[in-house]
Amino acid sequence: MSEIQNPLEFERELVEAEAELERLKDLIASGDQNKISDFTKLEARVVKLRSDVYGRLKPIQRVQLSRHFDRPFTSDFIRLMLTDFVELHGDRLFRDDPAIVGGTAKLGDLPVMVVGHQRGRTTTERLKRNFGMPNPEGYRKARRLFRLAEKFNLPLITFIDTQGAFPGLEAEERGQAEAIATNLIEMAELTVPTISVVIGEGGSGGALALGVTDRILMLENACYSVITPEGCASILFHNESGSMQEYVALAAEMLQLTASDLLRLKVVDEVVPEPPGGAHRNHKEAAESLRTALVKHLNELGSLKVKELLEKRYQKFRALGPVVT
Repeated sequence: MSEIQNPLEFERELVEAEAELERLKDLIASGDQNKISDFTKLEARVVKLRSDVYGRLKPIQRVQLSRHFDRPFTSDFIRLMLTDFVELHGDRLFRDDPAIVGGTAKLGDLPVMVVGHQRGRTTTERLKRNFGMPNPEGYRKARRLFRLAEKFNLPLITFIDTQGAFPGLEAEERGQAEAIATNLIEMAELTVPTISVVIGEGGSGGALALGVTDRILMLENACYSVITPEGCASILFHNESGSMQEYVALAAEMLQLTASDLLRLKVVDEVVPEPPGGAHRNHKEAAESLRTALVKHLNELGSLKVKELLEKRYQKFRALGPVVT
């Protein structure tokens, strides 16, 4: 387990107990055998706490985990899972957008194109990456890489991790809606295998612009929705009395935005398990789990002819929508 730098409120007691457990372990290692009994008791308590904290997560808590500052981002998965990554910049129309990263890489021996939203971990990087909210040039950069993937017959992997596209006036002036809409068309028609992975928070059209793919995978504690719970609550309950925090939690349940909900609704094709406690506690293990899933799906998609690939993709998205009880 890696140390959590930014624990959430419901993780705090567990994190404090784990820190004390490490302190006792160091004392025992230095020769203080009197601490063995305390260590054993605390170790059992930590195991129970971990089960209690992560074993019965509410939808709003999974939303919080999907936004966790310690959670692996696109760049982390690229570093841990792929080799020979060459980042490509710019949309050839306006400028580069750091909120979208992409380029060529290898998954094992297989050359691929990878594109993903990129949040920031430090304050400086968050500002540089615009908190993972792309401008139109970010989506046009992504589209340029989609076309390169098709030109060079490279399978496409996208990582989804954004609350949504940047809603600023300047983004709208440069054609935010058009950029997203064009990406949906382009992705639907690509003649190479495509897989998207919701690794954190997937929100609105800003997420969907990287998500029209043959297979949609989702990490266990990720979320994927048309709107944030906060946005939903502000619309539905703005005239209600009571705690807005409670309404936000209710909205998270109503939206059915968790990985298990979306698998049941057949929006996603597979939920990728995270390490005990979440991906933020062990980036390497999370990446290995995702790598295994990607290899499996790419092998399946690679056996299909282009006509069959396009037809299956079309039928996949045509089938979305029926109510599943």
